[in-house]
Amino acid sequence: MLEFPISGVETWWWLPIIVSFGVSCITSTAGLSGAFVLLPFQVSILGYTTPGVTPTNLLFNVFAIPGGVYKLTREKRMVWPLVWTMTIGTLPGLLVGVIVRVKYLPDPTAFKFFVGCVLLYIAVRLWQSVIKVKTEKKQAGAFIVIPRVFSLREIVYEFNGMEYRVPTLTLGFLSAIVGGIGGIYGIGGGAILAPILVTLYGLPIHTVSGAALCSTFVSSVVGVLLYLTVGQYFSADGQTASPDWLLGGMLGVGGFVGIYLGAAVQKYLPSRLIKSLLGVIMLYIAARYIVGYFL
Repeated sequence: MLEFPISGVETWWWLPIIVSFGVSCITSTAGLSGAFVLLPFQVSILGYTTPGVTPTNLLFNVFAIPGGVYKLTREKRMVWPLVWTMTIGTLPGLLVGVIVRVKYLPDPTAFKFFVGCVLLYIAVRLWQSVIKVKTEKKQAGAFIVIPRVFSLREIVYEFNGMEYRVPTLTLGFLSAIVGGIGGIYGIGGGAILAPILVTLYGLPIHTVSGAALCSTFVSSVVGVLLYLTVGQYFSADGQTASPDWLLGGMLGVGGFVGIYLGAAVQKYLPSRLIKSLLGVIMLYIAARYIVGYFL
């Protein structure tokens, strides 16, 4: 057994690595790092319930995501205009999210309820996109993204012979809201933005995944720094907002390998299968947390 001094968690040394590897393998196929599942794992299984669990979860993103970003960039599946817009929009909301987490949601029960509500929203959005698209066309041609337009008005890119459009300012505004939620939860925001882009704008999940992962990485780095500075200032007496570096690093090791493998196999999996699987996982965790709040 290994004891983590900052969080007080005691568990087998291999458990965080194996769990983060398995979770990230699945979730990265949809552009999600797996942080939205790993936070409930830390809270409910490892018993890490103080505000420090949030920056620890962000720390997982910092260590785990670069492998997937590298893989998707090398395969030319990164929509950089989406990355810049989502990242710039997310950062202001992070500050608000950090303050809300340490000042108003230090209680584990209330925090679990918040997590359950966020997961329920993501799951519903994913299932809406599964139901809406009854048939899925087989992808043909080069599996790469070709940017066309990047302006304050809209982002336009081509993927496998089809053109996709997103209003830039609207996406930036949505990203700011999501940044606040991600800062409270500890997921960086990509897990929420990816389903929105798929369901609201009809973007293929194979192109959204890279932008979501890259945006999540940058916002997670900033989020950890905010928790170390602003979070410490607003934290309640007797509680720390500092991450558990050892636990976050071990989760990140498994996540790094898992996200890289998930990014590699993503193009061979149908998007409906990816979204359906993630929706089931999210609904299960959300139901447990929301129901548990009232019992």
